[in-house]
Amino acid sequence: MHLAYPAVLAALLFCTGLYGVLARRNAILVLMSVELMLNAVNLNLVAFDAWLSRAAEDTLHSGQALALFTIAVAAAEIGIGLAIVLAVYRNRGTSDIDRLRDTAEGHDPDDPDSDATGRTLPAPAAGEKAEATA
Repeated sequence: MHLAYPAVLAALLFCTGLYGVLARRNAILVLMSVELMLNAVNLNLVAFDAWLSRAAEDTLHSGQALALFTIAVAAAEIGIGLAIVLAVYRNRGTSDIDRLRDTAEGHDPDDPDSDATGRTLPAPAAGEKAEATA
């Protein structure tokens, strides 16, 4: 088999994963898209290893060893990523990335008109004394 076939397939897989990372809003689908991108890298590693070992009469197969290492790292990444997504889903009730951006932005700690959640406190009514908050 010629080297161009797996290289084109890997490029298509990588582009599909990149589109999924950029266009998806669900955190689980973003993790799956990252996995597609890592699988494209694995395909390239194995294809170029087979091509180079045939050309150099080498039996080291370092590309396949790197592919196994990438698979192990991807398994750890998906385990930790799913744990984080489940924890965020339990706390926030959604895994929509756009809705979670508000959590990451936070609030200005120097703003006296906001509470710990970043919401603006209502102004005191006329004649009422503003209480100091700690």
